[in-house]
Amino acid sequence: MSSGFQPSRLDRSATFYVAGHRGLVGSAIGRTLEAEGFVDVVGRSSAELDLKERSAVFDFFAQTRPRYVVLAAAKVGGILANSTYPVDFLSENIQIQANVLDAALSSNVERLLFLGSSCIYPRLAPQPIREDSLLTGPLEETNDAYAIAKIAGILHIQAARRQYGKSWISAMPTNLYGPGDNFSPRGSHVLPALIRRYDEAVASGAGHVTNWGTGAPRREFLHVDDMAAACLHLLEHYDGPQQVNIGTGKDATIKQIAQIVGDVLGFEGDTMWDSSKPDGTPQKLLDLTKLADAGWTARIGLREGIESTVAWYREHIGGLRG
Repeated sequence: MSSGFQPSRLDRSATFYVAGHRGLVGSAIGRTLEAEGFVDVVGRSSAELDLKERSAVFDFFAQTRPRYVVLAAAKVGGILANSTYPVDFLSENIQIQANVLDAALSSNVERLLFLGSSCIYPRLAPQPIREDSLLTGPLEETNDAYAIAKIAGILHIQAARRQYGKSWISAMPTNLYGPGDNFSPRGSHVLPALIRRYDEAVASGAGHVTNWGTGAPRREFLHVDDMAAACLHLLEHYDGPQQVNIGTGKDATIKQIAQIVGDVLGFEGDTMWDSSKPDGTPQKLLDLTKLADAGWTARIGLREGIESTVAWYREHIGGLRG
């Protein structure tokens, strides 16, 4: 563990590298940092820097010498993508994490935050899920490969603290949504998939929409701008080996979330549920005691967040991913 380190306000003039700066998470972190007065926020697209190429990552760190890093780069997807391509989700994420974290060590990065996912926790973990539920039971099969990669990242952070005394931390957000999300039919998570499905139904005049599963599972959703604010807060106020959950502390059934999406989009038809499709984890609500103890709580309500996300989606519909 780090010796005598006390988290404090980060230097706004220091170089701050956001890995994955064009994704949902990374772009939100970039917006937050710039709004908070950081003047040297650095990012590279995958075309400019393939984080799976180890030598290229080490060269980038040696040239850029960032003082702070948020590792938000990852191969992500919903149930369908995770179930179909488990090798890709395991291998690519482990490569990205190992390369960035090892290069950050070689460049003596001062503060680093690794972002994981709440899918790291056991499928049937007691609710709300505490950080110490990690590695206490079997994972959800539909995204176990991705979860194992993220667990490896958490342990990598803990190992860097033990072996090198680095003041690095991990944060585990709940389900995220917001501007910049992936709305593609095959690669999206549940909320952007619902937005696209209901919007297309409204546009085509369809009388019904069919969603996957039973609609019974409960999910907690956090607006990505809230998540970004929480990450900066943790970098400036938290230091410890254990990952910190980030969420709202409130959940809803998929049916309830679909109802909000349909209402916001003006859908007036019927919603049907295909119970032959997988539901995934029955419930996933995070315990936020550690986050609250660090002095942070979410601000953006679910309906307000969905309304702003729908507005962004409709404004950018011509240039969406997928």
